[in-house]
Amino acid sequence: MDQRLYIVAYDISDQRRWRRIFKLMKGYGEWVQLSVFQCRLTRQQHAELVSLLDGIIHHSEDHVLLLDFGHADQITPHVVSLGKADFTPVEQAPIIV
Repeated sequence: MDQRLYIVAYDISDQRRWRRIFKLMKGYGEWVQLSVFQCRLTRQQHAELVSLLDGIIHHSEDHVLLLDFGHADQITPHVVSLGKADFTPVEQAPIIV
């Protein structure tokens, strides 16, 4: 399966929309920090996620970033993690939406 590794970060001004996006993102990736997820997505999953996010956010008030780090099986992220939680790259797993 051709998956790419993404970091998705969002700044949502309305608490209800934020909760909807948080629940949606839990189905696509692993929660890293408040409003930050890491995801392994195929092209189709990426397109679905972008479409769903686009339908939820208010474009004049909210902001979502999807950072593409490349093919998930060919990269090893170099991350400095400070504080209470260690960072581990998301493993390949089924996506539940």
